Amino acid sequence: MEGLEGAIGVDDNWLDWLDPEGIEGNGAAAAADALAAENDATVTEFGPSTTAEYPGYRVQILTNYTVGDSIIPGTEGMQATADAEAVIRPRCDFDVPDDPKDVVELNCDGKRVDIDPEDFDLDDLPDASVLFSVQLAE
Repeated sequence: MEGLEGAIGVDDNWLDWLDPEGIEGNGAAAAADALAAENDATVTEFGPSTTAEYPGYRVQILTNYTVGDSIIPGTEGMQATADAEAVIRPRCDFDVPDDPKDVVELNCDGKRVDIDPEDFDLDDLPDASVLFSVQLAE
C-alpha cells in the first residue's frame, strides 16, 4: 500500500500497483518475520511463489523452543518446523483508463472506490484488505 500511495499521481504506471503481479514484497519478509516472532519461531526460508496464477510467498519456520516432554522417546530436544504458502488475490475490477491521470473507478467486491490521481488524498485509499485478499494456499 505504501508503494501505491507513493505512485498515485506521480508515476504514470501507478495502475500496475492494482495488479497483484506488480506487487513487490519488500514488506512481506518483514511481516513473516514479525508473525513468526509473535509465535516464538524464526523464519528459515522465505521466497516468492505462484499458485493458480496468483503471486504469493512461501515461508518455512523453526520454533525457538524444543518439543519438551513427549511420549515419543528421543524427541525432547527437537524443534518443530512448519511451512505455508499465501497468495494475494485482487478484490477489485476496473477498466484501465486511456490516460493514467483519469479517475479510476474500482469495484471491490461490490464496494466502489474512486481514485483521482489529479486530486489524490491519502485518505482516499481504503484499507489494503478492501483491495486484496491474502489466503493460505497450502
